Amino acid sequence: MAENESEESEIRCGHQKCFMIVGLGNPGPRYAKTRHNIGFEVIEAISREFAIFLKMHPANARVGRGRIRDREVVLVQPMAYMNLSGNPVYQLAQSFGLSCNDMLIVHDDMDLSFGRIKIKEKGGSGGHKGIQSLMDAFGGGDFARLRMGIGRPEAGTNAVDHVLSSFKVEESNMLERIISRAWDAAVTVLCNGAKEAMNRFNRSIITISSQTTDGGK
Repeated sequence: MAENESEESEIRCGHQKCFMIVGLGNPGPRYAKTRHNIGFEVIEAISREFAIFLKMHPANARVGRGRIRDREVVLVQPMAYMNLSGNPVYQLAQSFGLSCNDMLIVHDDMDLSFGRIKIKEKGGSGGHKGIQSLMDAFGGGDFARLRMGIGRPEAGTNAVDHVLSSFKVEESNMLERIISRAWDAAVTVLCNGAKEAMNRFNRSIITISSQTTDGGK
């Protein structure tokens, strides 16, 4: 039996069904550290925090398996481009015997101000091509999302240029705290469910003044 097949069997045969946390982004150095890749950064942070090693999987994704607070978890970074994310994630879900209810998708969101994170149990794509690709692959949007605010583009900047741009200096200085809060939210979804995570995280925002406050779009 191949190594990846053995690992997948272990995941399916665990005492407790595993949970998949997927961060969306674009592969390659050209897109690293851009707004669109903040989902990748959250996965990297979880990987470091819980010592879950990511490696390439035949489904065209970087995948890591480990345990977080007694829950078995699979971390995923699809290596297809953003608008093709659905197929690798669907292949992994099928291989591991998981459904939409066993996933959390972490992605950027222009409709939330920078510093804001928001958990959502299910819904539409909101115009996000990565989410739309997942919905097309799974036949619907019944999966939880962790939306990472990147703000709207400035006047004269189109949406594509905005999501593919790097963070400003003052934003970069906040990013570590925002990503830390995001992985805390992801772990809360994993261990306690989306509703508890929504109650804890959906109203808070990290601001440039380094304070965590309520409110913000």
